[in-house]
Amino acid sequence: MKRVHLFASGQVQGVFYRAECAKQARALGLGGFVRNLRDGRVEAAFEGPPDKVDKMVKWCREGTAWAEVKDLEVTSEAPKGESDFKVAR
Repeated sequence: MKRVHLFASGQVQGVFYRAECAKQARALGLGGFVRNLRDGRVEAAFEGPPDKVDKMVKWCREGTAWAEVKDLEVTSEAPKGESDFKVAR
């Protein structure tokens, strides 16, 4: 199992980034969360098989057709055993 925690900045709110991120993560069977932050960034964590987590990180670098990801900060974390993916508030 692998877990990453990331922050995406740029035009990532109001462009379906969070909703599509959740859809993609659930389709891959990943655990974790995604949420908008007050400073305009999106925070997310993904947990699951390394190849699927890496695929999700790659998706986050691009986002939706309306998003413009300027920076993506990614750090590794110890897995927490999460199997559900949530849209957090």
